Amino acid sequence: MKKKVVLITGASRGIGKATAEEFAKKGYNIIINYNNSSKEAEELNKNLIEKYGIETLVVKCDVSNEREVKQMVDMSVDKFGKIDILVNNAGIAIDKPFEEKTLNDFKKTFETNVYGIFLVTKYVSKIMLDNKYGKIVNVSSTSGLDDFSPFSLDYNASKAAIISLTHDFAIQFEPHINVNAVAPGWVDTEMNKDFDEEFWREAKDRICAGRIAKPEEIAKVIVFLASDNASYINSEVIKVDGGKQY
Repeated sequence: MKKKVVLITGASRGIGKATAEEFAKKGYNIIINYNNSSKEAEELNKNLIEKYGIETLVVKCDVSNEREVKQMVDMSVDKFGKIDILVNNAGIAIDKPFEEKTLNDFKKTFETNVYGIFLVTKYVSKIMLDNKYGKIVNVSSTSGLDDFSPFSLDYNASKAAIISLTHDFAIQFEPHINVNAVAPGWVDTEMNKDFDEEFWREAKDRICAGRIAKPEEIAKVIVFLASDNASYINSEVIKVDGGKQY
């Protein structure tokens, strides 16, 4: 049986990296997308091949650039002949006080977090629809649902937009492609490394689990949603936040 192929955007670090490892454990062939972190992407690629013996493709691509996205999808299909699963994980956050936020901050955040998902999904879904099979998992955030802060209002708005896209994509691609989203709470990733101890202490006090998530805990939910065990789950947003104290 031919192995399934998964494309993970922003795969070189954090949730994307953990997701690549979880798929590799299950024998999937993996397309590792990155934009800036070439060293990390190559290290991940080497590790996955050595540990799991899968086939991989490493592609540098700015997901907000349509020409580069099309080229990435073409390269993927040339190598593997198909893309069965898409994990739209690439994302950025520009955290600063509200009064310092600029229109350019909003543009940059939305270009990666929202335009990127639209573009990659647009081109990958054509392949999936031709094959009458596909699973798409979008990485949103509880920041798009119920964790709001003016400090990151552009990020919050972009993650809410991802939830809207998830529902629209599910309708657009029915019945052949399942489209769902995960909404993680706080996760121990590079993106969150600059917050101080007091911030984390207060954040953990508001989480029923009493701690923040490990990237692999989010990754396992993504892999489940991309599996045939989740074949009747569609257009859903799954919170993975350890439980919130209200």
